[in-house]
Amino acid sequence: MKHSISPLDGRYEQALNPLRKYFSEEALMYYRILIEIRWFQHIATRKDITTLRELTDTENILLEKILSEFSDTDASQIKEIEKTTNHDVKAVEYFLKQKTKDSSLEELSEWIHFSLTSEDVNNLAYALMFQEAIENIVLPELKKIQSVLSQSATQWKSIPMLSRTHGQPASPTTLGKEMLIFSTRLHRQISQLQSQEYLGKIAGASGNYNAHIVAFPDAEWFDISKTFVNSLGLTWNPVVSQIEPHDFIAELSHTLSRINIIFIDMSRDIWGYITFKFFKQHLKKGEVGSSAMPHKVNPIDFENAEGNFGIGNALFHHFAEKLPISRWQRDLSDSTVLRNIGVAIGHHYLGLKSLQKGLSKLEVNTKEILNDLRANPEILAEAVQTVMRSAGIKNPYEKLKEMTRGKHLSTEGFQKFISLLDLPNTEKSILKNLTPETYIGLADEICEKFIPPEIKEN
Repeated sequence: MKHSISPLDGRYEQALNPLRKYFSEEALMYYRILIEIRWFQHIATRKDITTLRELTDTENILLEKILSEFSDTDASQIKEIEKTTNHDVKAVEYFLKQKTKDSSLEELSEWIHFSLTSEDVNNLAYALMFQEAIENIVLPELKKIQSVLSQSATQWKSIPMLSRTHGQPASPTTLGKEMLIFSTRLHRQISQLQSQEYLGKIAGASGNYNAHIVAFPDAEWFDISKTFVNSLGLTWNPVVSQIEPHDFIAELSHTLSRINIIFIDMSRDIWGYITFKFFKQHLKKGEVGSSAMPHKVNPIDFENAEGNFGIGNALFHHFAEKLPISRWQRDLSDSTVLRNIGVAIGHHYLGLKSLQKGLSKLEVNTKEILNDLRANPEILAEAVQTVMRSAGIKNPYEKLKEMTRGKHLSTEGFQKFISLLDLPNTEKSILKNLTPETYIGLADEICEKFIPPEIKEN
């Protein structure tokens, strides 16, 4: 651990264990083996691949056993083969041939990797790695955060809070309404993530089935390719070069980047609320906030989240800009970039976990929130000048501007100003009874009305 270059494999090694199944080098080997085996099994079922017989039940059981029992030892064996081949996918092919040696599959060994180029294997492996990690790890974590935010929106819907536009006191909102904004923004991105297509191709060295059609001119190669890709749970891309163009990875990267940006925005807001003491943080015995200042309780979870989301986005932005570009039918510059997908997801995942931890520590400090509101009665100027306008009083904005702009006014000063207005007593009474904490508009109703039904149900 102490010699790790990346903190993902050092400081955060244990935290990232759930992702190793999808993004470690051993995981990439596993998914390549999965593609090779599934393709072998697929073409063996095709009547138009005339010289390949069907596999027996025993043979299929052996292939499934290779997958289910894939181990560190197997991964080391592949790395050992690669020392000779200097080619990672070819090493997987040779590994499978060794694994099926001394069985009835040995006579069919040349059908392993039949008609495939390395990218046929790789694009499908990466698509599955991405898809399964998003569905099994990322989406459940996002939904946990969404649930916390929507519960907070409901629980805090009527807690009035001073808004700040441009950092200055502004018309009040409620704490719940501000949480609902992030919940609904996240909800939209989750929907986009759930509708994401994961594309795959299997069409040979330049995407034209050149060798395929020479070997089996009567085979239905479009159908063979499409049914295979679809059988993996992926969307078939029929028009490709040697590589699948990676546009879907760019789309996915953009969605994950937007999610990270939303969370950075939220982390900074909550950080500010903690600074204003609107939130207290639950203390954990033994923790310290500073090596020199014993009193400190730092908002470190939100700071860590912001940092990790930022690193993730640096990579997601690079993926989106680089991966869809390849010279002519293919260059290899995408290979090393694709190997870093797990790094981006790793930082994204760390950010999600930090955010969940930080949210779980928050306790609303209603007293400080109300003190902040009551210390800024000048925010009621908006309501006063709007009523003055509705009553036909000239230059209400200018009169309130002269009285309030850049000044800190007292409640008594407002009451006196309202008393002198040429307004009906009913409207004067409404304005005099208005306080910063009751001047929240429809914020609480927005919380009730616009939480999406599926969030409410959860």
